[in-house]
Amino acid sequence: MSTPFPFTAVVGQDDLRLALLLNAVSPAVGGVLVRGEKGTAKSTAVRALSALMPEVDVVSGCRFSCDPDSPDPGCPDGPHEPGAFASRPARMVELPVGASEDRLVGALDIERALAEGVKAFEPGLLADAHRGILYVDEVNLLHDHLVDLLLDAAAMGASYVEREGVSVRHAARFLLVGTMNPEEGELRPQLLDRFGLTVEVAASREPDQRVEVVRRRLAYDDDPAGFAARWADEEAAVRARIVAARELLPSVRLGDGALRQIAATCAAFEVDGMRADIVMARTATALAAWAGRTEVLAEDVRQAALLALPHRRRRNPFDAPGLDEDKLDETLEEFGGSDGQDGDGDDDPDPGPGGRPEPDDAPQGDGDAAARTEAGEGGEPQPSGGAGEQSPARAAEPFRTKVLSVPGLGEGAAGRRSRARTEHGRTIGARRPRGALTKLHLAATVQAAAPHQRARGRSGPGLVVRRDDLRQASREGREGNLVLFVVDASGSMAARQRMGAVKGAVLSLLLDAYQRRDKVGLVTFRGSAADVALPPTSSVDAAAVRLESLPTGGRTPLAAGLLKAHDVLRVERLRDPARRALVVVVTDGRATGGPEPVALAGRAARLFAAEGTASVVVDCESGPVRLGLAGRLADELGGTAVTLDELRADSIASLVKDVQGSRRAA
Repeated sequence: MSTPFPFTAVVGQDDLRLALLLNAVSPAVGGVLVRGEKGTAKSTAVRALSALMPEVDVVSGCRFSCDPDSPDPGCPDGPHEPGAFASRPARMVELPVGASEDRLVGALDIERALAEGVKAFEPGLLADAHRGILYVDEVNLLHDHLVDLLLDAAAMGASYVEREGVSVRHAARFLLVGTMNPEEGELRPQLLDRFGLTVEVAASREPDQRVEVVRRRLAYDDDPAGFAARWADEEAAVRARIVAARELLPSVRLGDGALRQIAATCAAFEVDGMRADIVMARTATALAAWAGRTEVLAEDVRQAALLALPHRRRRNPFDAPGLDEDKLDETLEEFGGSDGQDGDGDDDPDPGPGGRPEPDDAPQGDGDAAARTEAGEGGEPQPSGGAGEQSPARAAEPFRTKVLSVPGLGEGAAGRRSRARTEHGRTIGARRPRGALTKLHLAATVQAAAPHQRARGRSGPGLVVRRDDLRQASREGREGNLVLFVVDASGSMAARQRMGAVKGAVLSLLLDAYQRRDKVGLVTFRGSAADVALPPTSSVDAAAVRLESLPTGGRTPLAAGLLKAHDVLRVERLRDPARRALVVVVTDGRATGGPEPVALAGRAARLFAAEGTASVVVDCESGPVRLGLAGRLADELGGTAVTLDELRADSIASLVKDVQGSRRAA
């Protein structure tokens, strides 16, 4: 077994370490979500925490780690006889991103259940993690249904397995820790809310601290055991402090004054529901116990708010999570004093390191203010000739769009856009299983086994079932797609009001992609070439930022944009062949520059049609005289065209905007 990096040897990251330790003191806090760029010791700190957790007593032979002092009365391995127990270190169980539902919650032996009526249950990772740590690296990349199961178990303290009338329940209380890189995609807001605390981490910009990080890491890599031994005393001290804080926790008093501050803070920041209040109360209590006090102070409430509220403040997928600390201090001061505290937080001995989220004071509904043009409120683009570059236009207000989907039935990653064969959804038929059976089709299995009962010598009430009789349920649900935006940023699109409307439309489609769990990519074309502004990614936020800073001007190399998009799709098919693509071309259809630009664009478009790639053209042409070039491009692509007005879900035109791959009548 490898020697973990010592928890106390992690340099900096004070908020991360504090959040993990508070959960070790009080698992009822609800876990930690660690957000940050790659290479910031997220995984290192989480794995190091397991060595600090106190040992647990378990019932001997129990696969579900029942506490001998209060065994689970519904334990599948019970009932347990008193007396026999053993002590072992608290486990840290890692949930791989590609884990199956059976691996997470456990699996039933369907054959024995049908033939013998026996609930033969093989525990999953949730059972292994009971009374320990469940660590999910890259939690934002987990399939939605796995995240739902995981967080439901964390909230209820139990895991339920329901399969074709067979039910198993077992205790599953664990410290849930998830790490994620926001550049690779976000969790849905309702799932963010299920994590008790969140921490933003970033690499230090201080040279001395970075030097110390490298020095310690190199020392650990050269001699892990020796490095750990040098930190053994510090590790033992923190472990003892965790034990002492756990013992003190029941004695900590959360007074009415602190409760009023908690309630006022949650109300001031307009968080949804009551979970934030409860988490803040538990966190403030754990902070007091960690500090060795039996009274919750205003400084505990302030620190609890900084850990429990930032991820609950998100009102829009493209708004960065954060907390206005000045507003927090004003609220605490206004509602402080009932318990003798002034609520200003100035006496906090450990205000925490820098790097907390900046105040969330950006205007809502118009994108990232930091990415806007520097021309000022009334600044117009500087004229520099017909082919000159113009400053980025500000995106118009986003709106709800009509649903665009890929035709046919796919088999891609779970999502919410296009029809697909999935592990979850409505049952549409049965088939022989390819590999391990995951979803039994009971009626089809019984029908397959029934004709052979006499030949198999059936004599009792049980049905004699063989492996060949088992049938897998075929289910239809929804998948996420790769939505590749190909955006015309040429001079013909450069009128500020017009480009603002175009950016607003693309931003609206990005919001839709976020909600439907798609991957997105962004190709732009202008001047004489096309660029991949954003390679395909799950981070819709990153696409929105790139879109906001998109410059315009120059000729219209439509063919170059289409060919660049075709090349992006070719590479993505090699990486993820099951994920189907939807190409959204945002243009007025004009093509200029180079020899025969219109003919070349037509040939490039026909490449998509030949491969059956689903596509839609968002027609940005305006004015009283329209050439219909976007419609012709849609014909060449084998897709459909919609205007900016028709793209709105509340448009008067009742047109079907699903991309059925149908061609317009010639």
